[in-house]
Amino acid sequence: MHESNFVASSGLDHTREVSPHEMANAIRVLAMDAVERAKSGHPGMPMGMADVATVLFTRFLKFDPLDPAWPDRDRFVLSAGHGSMLQYALHHLLGYVDMTVEELQRFRQLGARTAGHPEHGHALGIETTTGPLGQGLATAVGMALAERMLNTRFGDEIVDHYTYVIAGDGCLMEGISHEAIDFAGHLALKRLIVLWDDNRISIDGPTALSTSTDQLTRFQACGWQVESVDGHEPEQVAAALARAKSADRLSRRLSDCHWIWRAEQGGIGNGTRCSLRSSRSRRRADPPRVERFPFRRSRANQDGMESGRGARANRPDGLARASGKFAASTCLSPGHVLLSPQPRF
Repeated sequence: MHESNFVASSGLDHTREVSPHEMANAIRVLAMDAVERAKSGHPGMPMGMADVATVLFTRFLKFDPLDPAWPDRDRFVLSAGHGSMLQYALHHLLGYVDMTVEELQRFRQLGARTAGHPEHGHALGIETTTGPLGQGLATAVGMALAERMLNTRFGDEIVDHYTYVIAGDGCLMEGISHEAIDFAGHLALKRLIVLWDDNRISIDGPTALSTSTDQLTRFQACGWQVESVDGHEPEQVAAALARAKSADRLSRRLSDCHWIWRAEQGGIGNGTRCSLRSSRSRRRADPPRVERFPFRRSRANQDGMESGRGARANRPDGLARASGKFAASTCLSPGHVLLSPQPRF
């Protein structure tokens, strides 16, 4: 999403240059007001992650608010769903047609699109429902796996997107998170990037009340690489995200309160063979044998959001019109619809 659209939607004075901090403050104010009006909700995570989210949505995320179902969009999963006002505020500022100021005013009210936790189908751009802690992180691993499998079949011109996750302390305290991160590291899902809101606090108080897990060691044991940045310094966040997208190994970037992970290069979809890595061993294995259907590819624009509607002009609409050769199917995420060949085995 281009920064000028973000600024215009936010109501800020766009006759002058607006800093990322001012954009983040617009998110904070909307989140505070909505939670206060509802007398319910969690303002801390939206306020703490506003800087990181601003960088992600204005400089990295590939998407189109006017076409939320665009097949090759980047996926964004708010695993820390209790901070849902972060996503609702972003969608309002970015111009999603259903996320009006009236919907923000109805936050957590019966029948509102702005549910207490993001609900797939209630609002545009919500990739999956993230109520139970850890569920979003695990679902995102499935999305990243689906992207690599489809990329293997159809190539970068058709399938070439990232899956981004914002997770919290509670997500990583759930057992499902370990299964998910172990699986992601084992398969080297290189298009998965996770930002962790490591604020060391839970609804009952400091996380030290219930856990003393060394998360760095834990993720390193699953094959993840670690790096630290300041999550309230936009340029440091941007540089970390850029490195995460270009790193050779699955990398996790830690800020004062935010960590980012990215799966290892050389995994599924990276050629005729793939390297599967875990904390116990390194081995090579052949990926599933898949025959490609013959069809004419259009060149997809993968350069990100360069205009108001983003990378749309050259996207391969012909993919959806390949009658008889493709069928709609669902990935591990509710509503994460993708195109895949008809089963042949």
